[in-house]
Amino acid sequence: MDRRGFVKSAGLAATMLGVAGASTAASAAWADDFSPSPRTSMYRMLVPEIFAPLPDPADHVPAIVIGSGFGASVTALRLAQSGIEVAVLERGSRWPNDPWRDIFATDTIPDGRGFWHRTTFTGVNRIPLQIDPFGGVLDVTNYPGIDVWRGACVGGGSVVFTGVMIEPEQRFFDHVFRGVVDYREMHDVYYPKVREVLRPSVIPDDIYNSFAFVHSRAWDEQVRVAGYTPQRIDGTWNWDVIRAELAGRSRPSATVGCSNLGNSNGAKFDLNQNYLFYAEGTGRARIYPGHRVDAIAEEPGASGRYSVAVTKLDPTGEVLRTRTLTCDMLFLAAGSIGTSELLVRARETGALPNLNEHVGEGWGSNGDVALARPLSTLEVGTQGTPSASRILDEAGTPVSLENWYIPGTTPFDTTLLASLGIVLDDTRGRFVCDPADGRVELRWPADGAAGYLARAREVNNNAACNCQPISRPAFDADASFTSHPLGGAVIGRATDGYGRVRGYRNLYVMDGAAVPGSTGTVNPSLTISALAERNIEQIIRSGG
Repeated sequence: MDRRGFVKSAGLAATMLGVAGASTAASAAWADDFSPSPRTSMYRMLVPEIFAPLPDPADHVPAIVIGSGFGASVTALRLAQSGIEVAVLERGSRWPNDPWRDIFATDTIPDGRGFWHRTTFTGVNRIPLQIDPFGGVLDVTNYPGIDVWRGACVGGGSVVFTGVMIEPEQRFFDHVFRGVVDYREMHDVYYPKVREVLRPSVIPDDIYNSFAFVHSRAWDEQVRVAGYTPQRIDGTWNWDVIRAELAGRSRPSATVGCSNLGNSNGAKFDLNQNYLFYAEGTGRARIYPGHRVDAIAEEPGASGRYSVAVTKLDPTGEVLRTRTLTCDMLFLAAGSIGTSELLVRARETGALPNLNEHVGEGWGSNGDVALARPLSTLEVGTQGTPSASRILDEAGTPVSLENWYIPGTTPFDTTLLASLGIVLDDTRGRFVCDPADGRVELRWPADGAAGYLARAREVNNNAACNCQPISRPAFDADASFTSHPLGGAVIGRATDGYGRVRGYRNLYVMDGAAVPGSTGTVNPSLTISALAERNIEQIIRSGG
């Protein structure tokens, strides 16, 4: 295999790891382009559950939550616990888990189950592969200058991320939120509240010392030699399932480099196993897969009541039905991209004309950079997925590196180690809409990633220490896309300090769109969830 091509591919793929901005029920495409997959019969055989008849929500529901990722799941649970009937609308399918079945596509050889209605995917050899157009779990949206990766399934980003849950340093949190959100309140109350439900923990020593995590131990040793102290990372993994893999009691998944396209055996403790499960258990929250939200509007003559235009989709992409639902309270949690699209489109087409000028602004990539450096051991393992550790470098602009695996290859170690770099960066983009056709685009500054790419590469080179550099430095780092999209409806600007959209009653932003473009050198999932816990508590307590 050509090393230069491999490094480029590994860097790109490694950024898919923590998709914290999560799922969306809104489509980036304004028009449908249905063409059934030639492998539909195979998918029906492998995962018949996603082809079962889909339920329909009532014409009117007291509360609608758009999306089913971190912010959406928190919102749905707390509303249901307060006695409010909730409909959760998710464009993607609800995928099952099984210890032995081939439910999800593998990172190594992806197929239509892996991607949301794409026809090509570029693999490790940089040759575009044909992919069946199918309703897979990961959406890749291409914008000028940056590609955005996000979940498209029930559970959203929790299904396609790598489980990392880190609380940011207060100084970085305050730099991002600028006093709108009190860090001490988050630290004392809401981060712990999320941890109680998601139960993140560091990788146990027996798993860390197994053959699946040779790369993690080598990564830690390199950074120690370079003068850093690796810190163990909390992750939302079921370590007993991973032990079962190692012992041969489950089909291998998390121990052989699978995560970005789902873990068939349920090794990841995703939202289907906690927040969403508990919400449905109340009897007042119902989840509706295959329901894409295309537009929102305030009901004429009914201030504070909303209409929601919905397209019901088969996993093949076939349109089954179109409807307009209504609700008394509308919670936008379709991820940074989905929520921003819906709001910007509504403002520019006149459906919600009172939205302010901050809607669509303040979007950032969380300073994500995918990185690689040479492996300095001859020991061979199988590229286990959970991230074991991280380092933080504050010699310049703050940047963290997280120990990662290399997806999209055979599971065995190669000559490289992967890292995710997250830089405390202030580069921001904005969403714009053409009211003539309703299409929304993300405008990202030309060379918007140049500054944080250089800083992440500097720290990665420091961490490599006495290792031989990769022969082509241009291929040791990549910031051409992000799996952590944030912003577009920033808290305290587009909304008040608790996610209430300015200019409207009973309209809320509850997801990564509210976060000001960064979560301060860490993955966003914990902060998005804690912010949703904070905001929904205040909304319920105050009666809206």
